[in-house]
Amino acid sequence: MILGLVDEAVAAGALQRAACMVLEIDPRTVQRWKAQEVGDDRRAGPKSTPANRLSDEERAFLLALLCSPEFRDLPVDQVVARLVDDGKYYASASSMRRILHEQKKAAHRSAARPPTHSRPRELVATGPNQVWSWDITYLRSPVRGAFFYLYMVVDVWSRKIVGAEVHEVECGKLASTLFQRACAREGIKLGQVSLHSDNGGPMKGATLQATLETLGIVASFSRPRVSDDNPYSESLFRTVKYRPEYPSGPFPSLTSASGWVAWFVGWYNTEHRHSQISFVTPEQRHVGEDIALLEKRREVYEQARARNPKRWSGKTRNWTRIEEVKLNPAKEKAATVAA
Repeated sequence: MILGLVDEAVAAGALQRAACMVLEIDPRTVQRWKAQEVGDDRRAGPKSTPANRLSDEERAFLLALLCSPEFRDLPVDQVVARLVDDGKYYASASSMRRILHEQKKAAHRSAARPPTHSRPRELVATGPNQVWSWDITYLRSPVRGAFFYLYMVVDVWSRKIVGAEVHEVECGKLASTLFQRACAREGIKLGQVSLHSDNGGPMKGATLQATLETLGIVASFSRPRVSDDNPYSESLFRTVKYRPEYPSGPFPSLTSASGWVAWFVGWYNTEHRHSQISFVTPEQRHVGEDIALLEKRREVYEQARARNPKRWSGKTRNWTRIEEVKLNPAKEKAATVAA
């Protein structure tokens, strides 16, 4: 069956490696199966029944025992311990678990069921001030165990830092003030911006949520303990702390920390050529200056190629503007196979 799916995908024009990636198998495994003559998917399973396998009667007895009112609410290891305390041994804990799994009786009880967190919805930006991302990071202070807190908001499409402040505490009220100022500077209208963040206390506090509703900002949250759901803010903080100008020791005061962050924001927005937006600055992209700049770059390359065509074996560098940016893009397995 698996080999049939791979062959079908390849016949439709997909690469075998891409098809194997979707099915979560290694391409070498497919090669090995095709070279063998065993099994439907060419895997050689056990050829004989283990001599110590429990009989059908023993398995039925254990299933009834594990589902009895006395043991049905207990983990298997608890059941084994209680039976042994009574001088009884019927089977190993692993055998009992196997029986429960085979009979689909191993589900968590509703009260003990582990929480499930769906992937955040995909956010797509095709221009500035459509999708923002924000987070809070620590900055070292002179007092051991105490920190300053950097609040930073970035526009996902242009990578412009639209808000940044340093405070001595994490607080939803301070975050609310930050967003009020950022929206005023950017002229944000109701329903214009979607805001993504992690699940921290200041992000989900009632004060900030009320402010966001007033500003007409739609909130989106990462899954608990999944930093990859908020990659733009995480990447920005890495850039902050890996700058050569970043202090090797703690900031001596809140004022010095705020001053350094203000310098960084100015450098990042107006001087830093960002690799993910065709090496233009966030400010140039945010206000649309990158369109003419990228076209000029393309012309310079074309002229250079015309002057000395022998030095160009292929096309010139692609200076096309990146029009769409996605945050937490939806997985498209079917498209991957067909590609």
